Amino acid sequence: MFNNLLIEKYRPHTLDDIVLSEDVRKTLLSFKDKQEIPSLIFLGNPGIGKTSLAKILVKDILQCQYLYINASDENGIDTIRNKVVSFAQTKSIDGKIKVIILDEADALSGEAQRALRNTMEEYSGVTRFILTGNYQYKLIDALRSRCQSFDLNPPLDLVLRRCLHVIKTEKIILPDDQKVAFAHLIKSNYPDIRKCINNIQRYSISGTLNIAVDNNNQFIAGLYELIVAKKVTEARKYIISNESQINSDFVNLLRMLFNYIDKNEKNEQVKKMSLLVIAEHIYRAAFVADQEINAYACCIQLTS
Repeated sequence: MFNNLLIEKYRPHTLDDIVLSEDVRKTLLSFKDKQEIPSLIFLGNPGIGKTSLAKILVKDILQCQYLYINASDENGIDTIRNKVVSFAQTKSIDGKIKVIILDEADALSGEAQRALRNTMEEYSGVTRFILTGNYQYKLIDALRSRCQSFDLNPPLDLVLRRCLHVIKTEKIILPDDQKVAFAHLIKSNYPDIRKCINNIQRYSISGTLNIAVDNNNQFIAGLYELIVAKKVTEARKYIISNESQINSDFVNLLRMLFNYIDKNEKNEQVKKMSLLVIAEHIYRAAFVADQEINAYACCIQLTS
């Protein structure tokens, strides 16, 4: 029923399907040979396959009993006490190890993480844990020291190859005059493979890839014109009214603004200060609750 959605159609189901660096792939293949894993942490940007890989390990490679918990929804200590402990403390029926997947574990509260640390220690004989997360610093040291950590951000060339595979398999026409735009699309969304594939579908409704790069350039040019004119209120209205154009991705908006200023601003002093301001707000994006407000704050600071 999801065949019309390319991100579902090309969701990885085996280790061969997933885009990984060669060293990570070799390590995971060794787990397959041994039919055993240590507790693991999969880290990296959204959309690179952390959750898919965790499920591939338990379903396809180990074929073991497992419990999946979305820790962004169930992030309190009660989840550890009630769900995790009750599953971890008993042996599996077939004698194999059991695995608990804590997806987006970096959203667990500090209290929950400390309780999880003790649970991992106590039931290590029968249960392993796979934690996924975007930000390593949000996981306490005691959890990180009990797991093998893997940065799953894949090499750019492999992401490009996967996207070309999608285009070829779907018989999407890639005109010569779109090849540069296609490469730019992948680079600007890297390493988020999910977003890359979503955008391929977005720009190929007719069966031919047609990426409207100029629209993005015009949008950013218009935004920077308002910033230079110190019209911050108008700049915010302009961003919100064009939110669909950036797919509500305000971090990518800041990246595009960074690249635009770097390429077009002639005043070197203004350029240097502006790029530093934008870089600071891209960094802050990892911590803030509202990305739109963070982007607006960046625009305000650029006018000062």
